[in-house]
Amino acid sequence: MIDTKYRGKFQILLIEPLLKKPWLQKIDPSVLTLSALFLGLLIPFFLWAHLPLLAFALLAASGFLDTLDGSLARFTEKTSDKGAALDITSDRLVEFAVILGLFLIEPEQRGLLSLLMLGSILFCITTFLVVGIFSQNETEKSFFYSPGIIERTEAFAFFSAMILFPKGFFILSLLFSALVSLTALIRIKQFLMEEKSKTQFFPQEVRPKNTENELG
Repeated sequence: MIDTKYRGKFQILLIEPLLKKPWLQKIDPSVLTLSALFLGLLIPFFLWAHLPLLAFALLAASGFLDTLDGSLARFTEKTSDKGAALDITSDRLVEFAVILGLFLIEPEQRGLLSLLMLGSILFCITTFLVVGIFSQNETEKSFFYSPGIIERTEAFAFFSAMILFPKGFFILSLLFSALVSLTALIRIKQFLMEEKSKTQFFPQEVRPKNTENELG
């Protein structure tokens, strides 16, 4: 939701000034994607070591690079299917790493809640990819981007709150799982309604029966 409504302002204030830097234009966007992934994969170790501020800093840096890589690819006209696939895969790995780190803080108390978060993400990303496959891409991204209640920024906000305020993990994790699942349900409902609308306005052609055998 935040990504959809305020991404433009964020781009203007923080991303676009960087894109004009010659040194940044020389960097391959995939390097930024892999850097974001590397930083994200370090988060569980810092959470396990009870260093939440460093874990939060890594999460913020990873999220920023994840935003910058796609913008740089579009700015330098280096978008590709390979880059989009790497970006989506890296995002899911970072999310898994964060949840793993949150689980490691108190494995016995957080096991079920961590599984619920992972399950909701699996449900949500499945609907995201399925809708993307069967929808026409009219966005600036390399693939169809279906907005929702919980997008990348909201997810990072929840993760940040869970890292910085561990006592609120129970409520935050349940709320996160519920909103992510709701996002998936709304997305698939909207897709089914759009498909139904297309069928009503553009009915399939009524083709004559095959009379080949009769004429043969």
